[in-house]
Amino acid sequence: MTDTPSIPAPAKEPDPGHEPKTKSEREAASGQEPRRVAAPDWQQWQPQRPEPPVWVTEISPITPAPIRAAALWSVLATALLSALLLGDGVGLNLLIVTVPAALAAYFTAQDAGRRPRPWTLVWALGGVALLAVPALNDAGLPAFLAIVSALALGSLALHGARTWPGVVFGPFGLLGSIGNGVAWGLRGLRERTGRSRKQLMPLIRGVVVAVVLLFVFGALFAGADAAFADLLGGLTPDVSAADGPWRFLLFGVGLLGALAAANTAAAPLRWDRITVRPGRARGRMEWALPLIVLDLLFAVFIAVQLAVLFGGYRKVFEKTGLSRSEYARQGFWQLLWVTLLVLLVIGLARRWAPRDGARDSALVRAVLGVLCVLTLVVAASALRRMDLYVEEYGLTRLRVSVAAMELWLALVIVLILVAGAVGGRWLPRAVAASGAAAVLTFGLLSPDALVAESNVDRYERLHKLDVEYFQELSADAVPALDRLPEPLRSCALAGIAENLAQADDKPWYATNWSEKRAREILAKREAAYSPECRGPGDWIEYGRDIDVNRL
Repeated sequence: MTDTPSIPAPAKEPDPGHEPKTKSEREAASGQEPRRVAAPDWQQWQPQRPEPPVWVTEISPITPAPIRAAALWSVLATALLSALLLGDGVGLNLLIVTVPAALAAYFTAQDAGRRPRPWTLVWALGGVALLAVPALNDAGLPAFLAIVSALALGSLALHGARTWPGVVFGPFGLLGSIGNGVAWGLRGLRERTGRSRKQLMPLIRGVVVAVVLLFVFGALFAGADAAFADLLGGLTPDVSAADGPWRFLLFGVGLLGALAAANTAAAPLRWDRITVRPGRARGRMEWALPLIVLDLLFAVFIAVQLAVLFGGYRKVFEKTGLSRSEYARQGFWQLLWVTLLVLLVIGLARRWAPRDGARDSALVRAVLGVLCVLTLVVAASALRRMDLYVEEYGLTRLRVSVAAMELWLALVIVLILVAGAVGGRWLPRAVAASGAAAVLTFGLLSPDALVAESNVDRYERLHKLDVEYFQELSADAVPALDRLPEPLRSCALAGIAENLAQADDKPWYATNWSEKRAREILAKREAAYSPECRGPGDWIEYGRDIDVNRL
C-alpha cells in the first residue's frame, strides 16, 4: 500500500463582490498578520493605597499562635457569666466575670512565651483591687472611676508599657484588639472543631445532659423543701424572656472583651516602640527667661498669701468687699487651673530645654525645680481655700472630688521633682500607678461617707445642717446619718431608705457590702416619714435643740 502524496488545498480567492471593511479584514486580505492590540491596564486608573506611616508598622503586633481550647472555653465562660450576672447591677459579679477572662489572657500569653514581670503584677493586682470598690461601697461616681481605671490597668498589664506613649495609649489598646480578637477567635475555633470534632461532640452532649439533670432534680428538691428553694433562688440568677435582648447584649460584650484581652495577651500593640523626638533645643536666654519670670510671679503670689495668712483674713475681706465664702470659692478654681497648667508648662519646657552640657542640665533642673516647689505651695493655698469654703457651707460630693484631684496633682508634681533629682525612666509608670492609687483611695473612703461624716460633725458643733442634700447620697452615708437625733435622722435618711426599698430584690452578686450594712441599720430603727420633713428644697427648724438654717 503506497502513500498518496497530499495536495495542498487551493487558497480561497477573495470574493470580488466583498470589500474588506475592518482593519483586520484588510490585513488578512493583503496576507499580513493582524496586529495584536494590548489590553488596557485598568489598574493604572485605580487609586493607589498609600503606605502606612512608619510608626503604625512599628507598633503592629506579631501574628499570634492559634488560640488553644482552654482559652476558648474561658472566653465562653466569660460571655455566659456576663449574660447571667451583669444584668442586675454591679458588685461582686464584676470580680466573678473577671476570673475566666484573666484565665483566657493567661493561657494565650503562656502560648506566646510571655512571662509576667513585676510591673505586670502591679497592674493586674491594682485592677483587681479597683474592682473591689463597687463590691464594697454604693456611691456611683467612685464605682464608675474604679471600673474604668481597672480596665485601663488591665490593658497596661497586657501590653507591658514602660514609656510615656505606652502608658498614655496602652489603656486604649483593648479597643483596638476587638476586631483582631474576633477574627483570631473564629479562626482558632474552626481549627479546633475541625481537628477534634469527634472529641467535641461528646463533651457538648455531656454538658447538655448535666444541665438537664440539674434543672429537673433542682426543681424537684426546691418543691420538696422551702429552705432549699430559698437558697437556690438566692444563688441562681433570675432570668426571664423579657430580659433576652439585654442578656444577649451582655453576652456579646463579655465575648468581645474576653477575646480582645486574650488577643492582646498573645500579640499586644507595641506602643513602646514609638519614639518621641525632643523639640529643637532653645538658647538659654530664650528658654529660661519666661520660666524665671513665671517663678517670680509665683513667688509674689505666695508672699501675698503668707501675708494674708499671718495678718488675718478680716483685712482682706474689708478691703475687697468679699465674704469668706466668696473669697474661698473665687480662689480655688483658679488655683486648680494653675496646677494643671504648670504640668503642661513643665512638659513643653522639657521638650525645648537646652541640652549642651552639664551647665544646661543644672539650669533646667534649677528653674523647673523651683517652679515645682512654688506650685506645691500654690496647691496648698488652693486646699486652704477649699477648707474655708467647707467651714462656711459644709462638705459636698463636688468639693471632695476637686480636693482629691488637687491632692493627686500635687503628688504628680512631687514625682516630677524626684525624677528631676534621680532620673525619670520610672516616671510614666509611677504617674499611672499614683492615679490608680488615688482612684482606689477615693473609692474605698467613699465621698458620700465623708460628706455625711463631716456634716454630722459640723451639726454637732454649729447646729447647722442641709437635710435635703442627704436625699441624694448613697447607702455609704447611712452609718454617719444614723447618729443624728430624731426627727432629723428620719428626714435625712428618708430618701436613702426609699432607694434601698426599690432595690430590695437585687441578687447577692449585685449587692454591695455598704448596701447590706445600711439595710441592717434601717431594720433596727426605721426611718419613718415625719410631718416636720417638708418638701424638697425647704429648710426646716426644730425647736431649741435642733436648728436647721439656711447658710
